[in-house]
Amino acid sequence: MIPPYRHMTVLLVAILLAPPTGAREEIRLESLPEECGPVEIGNRLVYRFLRTERMKLPYRYAEVCTWSGALKFAHASGNQDFLAKLEERFVPVFSTDKDAIPPIGFYRDDFKHYVDFNVFGVLPLTLYQITRNDNYKALGLSYADAQWTLPEGATPGHKAYLEQGLTWQTRFWIDDMYMITALQSEAYRATGDRKYVERAAKEMIAYLDALQRPDGLFYHAPDAPFYWARGNGWVAVGMTELLRNLPADSPCRPRILASYTKMMECLKKYQRTDGLWGQLIDKADIWVETSGSAMFVHAMITGITHGWLDKSRYEDGAVEGWMALIKHLDAEGNMTEVCVGTGKRNDEQFYYDRPRKTGDYHGQVPMLWCACALLEYVNR
Repeated sequence: MIPPYRHMTVLLVAILLAPPTGAREEIRLESLPEECGPVEIGNRLVYRFLRTERMKLPYRYAEVCTWSGALKFAHASGNQDFLAKLEERFVPVFSTDKDAIPPIGFYRDDFKHYVDFNVFGVLPLTLYQITRNDNYKALGLSYADAQWTLPEGATPGHKAYLEQGLTWQTRFWIDDMYMITALQSEAYRATGDRKYVERAAKEMIAYLDALQRPDGLFYHAPDAPFYWARGNGWVAVGMTELLRNLPADSPCRPRILASYTKMMECLKKYQRTDGLWGQLIDKADIWVETSGSAMFVHAMITGITHGWLDKSRYEDGAVEGWMALIKHLDAEGNMTEVCVGTGKRNDEQFYYDRPRKTGDYHGQVPMLWCACALLEYVNR
């Protein structure tokens, strides 16, 4: 395994001696210093993940997303050692750790967080695309298909959503726009069957129509009218994932692209001088939050790579965001200033007062996504 802190001293010196934001014109996405580059940072994040004990079962979305992100980074960087260890960690779900697998397509009227469990399917589908092991494919598709199959105990409301072509799991919570679209996008990548990505695109448009504000951002929920950073980050990453996978002739693509670019433009306006965004995006007096910030940086880097965003207008912000995020990666490979899991509340002070954690998976995974996006840009 790659030593975790090979460039630690150099990295810390580079960060401490880095010139102020306005003087970084010489640093570009394709010429980041090695100690600040995607391979070095991604290696540290994956190494940290592999040293972290698995969470209580069944697996939930934050751990699943970090695991999948680690796999994608290891594959993109060609790190076979990491790939082997990440797969080895998963294999027991077919034997001794069967209870790790979340229930498929279940519904209880007192427990509605089904998308948080269903996103587990992203993990075996990611593994399948790397290994071509059909057992992984079958497991992952069972979760993707369950989102469009009525479960036992479904309500008339669930049925009504399905009749509209939407998943019965529709809730109009903004984080759904990653949880649903990521799973369906991976199913499309694994099978080539457009039904998966097209139905995810239709779902996305329904959410955009219902939730996107005129300025391009999103309230945490209709009854929580606040621009919570990580909630907006899930939408930004969800749209990015769809745009990476939607065929050029998809009738849904223009609408999603327009909403994505509108959101990026507004985020550009609220990016702080330190390169990051606040826990509430539009509040200048609130603390910096790294998980949402990393999601926005990932979306911007990917947009530049694929030509959805004008490089001349967005590259400086992407570079400044990445360099600022690195400063919040501690010596153990943990991201700092990560908002804990947060349900909606119609109380602005609630968001100001949320605890912050170090090393929370919510902050680890978007940094892995950023590293992957940078590798994709460099290798384009």
